[in-house]
Amino acid sequence: MTEPTPGSGGLHELASEPNWKNAPHPVLSVDAAGVVAHANDVARLMLPVRPGEPLTEPRWLARAHAEAANGPVRGVAGARIFEACRTAADSGGHTVWWLSDVTEAQRLADRLAVERARALVLREASNELLSSLNLERCMEVTARLAARHLADAALVIMPKFGRRHPVTYCGPDGVAVREYLAVDTAALPGLAEALRGFPPVPSRWIDPAAAPGWVARRELGEAGAIVVIALPGHGVPAGALVLVRRRASCGFDDDGPGPAEDLEPAGGGGGFTEDEEAFARLFAARAGAAISAAGLYAEQASITDTLMRELLPPKTQRLDGVELAARYRPSGSRERIGGDFYDLHPAAEPEGEALVVLGDVCGKGLEAAVLTGKIRNTLQAVLPMADDHQRVLGILNEVLLNTDTTRYVTLALASVRRQGPQVWLRLTSAGHPPPLIIRVGGEVEAAATRGSLIGALDKVTSVTDTVVLEPGDTCLLYTDGITEARGGPLGEELFGEARLRRELAGCGGMPPEAVVERVHMLASQWAGAGFHDDMATIAITAPRRVHLSAVGGHGRGRFTA
Repeated sequence: MTEPTPGSGGLHELASEPNWKNAPHPVLSVDAAGVVAHANDVARLMLPVRPGEPLTEPRWLARAHAEAANGPVRGVAGARIFEACRTAADSGGHTVWWLSDVTEAQRLADRLAVERARALVLREASNELLSSLNLERCMEVTARLAARHLADAALVIMPKFGRRHPVTYCGPDGVAVREYLAVDTAALPGLAEALRGFPPVPSRWIDPAAAPGWVARRELGEAGAIVVIALPGHGVPAGALVLVRRRASCGFDDDGPGPAEDLEPAGGGGGFTEDEEAFARLFAARAGAAISAAGLYAEQASITDTLMRELLPPKTQRLDGVELAARYRPSGSRERIGGDFYDLHPAAEPEGEALVVLGDVCGKGLEAAVLTGKIRNTLQAVLPMADDHQRVLGILNEVLLNTDTTRYVTLALASVRRQGPQVWLRLTSAGHPPPLIIRVGGEVEAAATRGSLIGALDKVTSVTDTVVLEPGDTCLLYTDGITEARGGPLGEELFGEARLRRELAGCGGMPPEAVVERVHMLASQWAGAGFHDDMATIAITAPRRVHLSAVGGHGRGRFTA
């Protein structure tokens, strides 16, 4: 006789059939009053049911029968998970329940749900960790994600910095806290080894009750399990990850398992399974790589910032009673240094000359800035002979010719000395635009100086001009980034020296800060969003002895000396 399938009808008659008794899965019939009428051998073996007794266990099946559930229902009986299908009642009012063992299917479904959840965790970790190269943010993200998905609390511990360890802690509230703690690594088994990159000890070897207070914190309650994992970095360990679970009872009741909503296993004590520890190491590998990259970036950024400070132009200052203002703008909006530079060197003696240097290295960006630093160091070394411009330029030319570079530099030197109300300047241009003299009355003239490029020829030739600034007069040193700014109405016209002179004619008597600001503003507006080279300017002004009148800034005023 062929065994009928559920729902084929007439199943109440099968209770007396020998083949029905030998079915490989539990089958039982229940009357309208909820009493078990028949049950095969498998049902009596695997389920707490007896013919002639009310169906009370398992509760999920009894509830489904009482509620006349139509669809399949699922629940736990003993150590197994069953799915029960109901057939229509026969003429005697008996309902037959066919049960299938779905324990393995449920296990695979739960495993798939866990793996999907873990994949989402790793994707979230990758997205958040790779979105920043900030070391502190990477530590916070690691602690927060670990506390959310792997444990009740997590700590990211970095190698010792000075006498303390940087630690980021995140508890059940999801708030990451940065701390600097005097950590005794020997107090937590496996921590010292993890910070050196060794494999972790199993969590069962760590006694949560003996953990120090900075690990098992008061807000967690009683710690149930602790695992310590190394954060592998690029060549060296990036730190350690400590996961803490509070003591809790986990598991299913006989109402059946729910969906795999988190990564915690069923079991008592909140412990870590080997599978969870393996996943935690996988998470730690990604976090460690991100933290290591962020740490390397922070170290390189610190080194770069230190070197950059040596390459940045100095702050302007008042040189021996002479007013000074300088402005520098690199070609790129994201750059801080480039090929243009200036330096200010006060006089070594009370009646000596101060030296102002403005230069332009061929090219732009970091490579030009490195050569700029070498030139500035050389000029610093030859300051004792700065009164001889020709000699200074000759020494600098020899240095560049003996350097493994094809770049050259243009320079403008200005030796500055104040004599009473006047300022005396000795100006030398070496391949550089000659300085412009702006008189109080608005006249603009170029200094009579010229010279050859530095680092291009075997010998440097130059002509030095002496200029006297009366009170309110200004000498402007500038690089060709000003005059060669390309833009205008058609977008391709150079700003040019003629236009610069016309604009400077309206700057007579202005303070030096206003002069350099106006020059940069005009050149920048002319270039607009188009390309421009590095721009640098220095304004040297003889201090005024009278207040400007309200008419044009040139009139007679009250004596204030």
